[in-house]
Amino acid sequence: MAVDDVDGTLAAMGPRLRAARERHGATLAGVACATGISPSTLSRMETGRRHPTLEVLLQLSKEYGVSLDELAGTAPAPRAAVTLSFGDDKAVLPLTRYVGGLHAHKHVLPALEDPPARPRQVSHDGYEWLCVLYGRLWLALGDHDLVLVAGDVTEFDTRTPHGVANAGAGGPVEYLVMFGPQGERPRPRTPSATGHASRPDRARTGREARP
Repeated sequence: MAVDDVDGTLAAMGPRLRAARERHGATLAGVACATGISPSTLSRMETGRRHPTLEVLLQLSKEYGVSLDELAGTAPAPRAAVTLSFGDDKAVLPLTRYVGGLHAHKHVLPALEDPPARPRQVSHDGYEWLCVLYGRLWLALGDHDLVLVAGDVTEFDTRTPHGVANAGAGGPVEYLVMFGPQGERPRPRTPSATGHASRPDRARTGREARP
């Protein structure tokens, strides 16, 4: 493998480690308890501030139930969404395969028969942009509760405790997530009347209400 390829693989390792942990439904504290790796070390690896050793990768590979190829990004790209356990079933489809910067995923939460409990919240470094495509999504953001419907968009610093759940029993919820592990975020741009691009203020939408 060329030097540039090695550097690229290492640079992309952090987001893959975070994605693998989230697909496993684990918190940094939970992984630290199971592996003996401190939460601060896990966080630095997920944000790219520290490169994991082979020994650490083997531990995390076993804990998350994935191969080293998947963590390194050398496994074949999935052809379809994979249903994973988050306490409730959740389908996650990665939409980006490049190294660094914003990473996009499509998430699908299944329909519910019973009213949901308030979503379990997590916090970590980074910035998230979220857009609901279908259904009603309950976003618990810090002390606030937002019910987002199709077309609603929100964005937030992921150091704020946050969690999501299906807010209704009428069907599944589909939404897009763009996540910047180093704080990267989308940059809205629209043409001005003079034909030059301008940068408008970012809009946040949502309805503060309990489902």
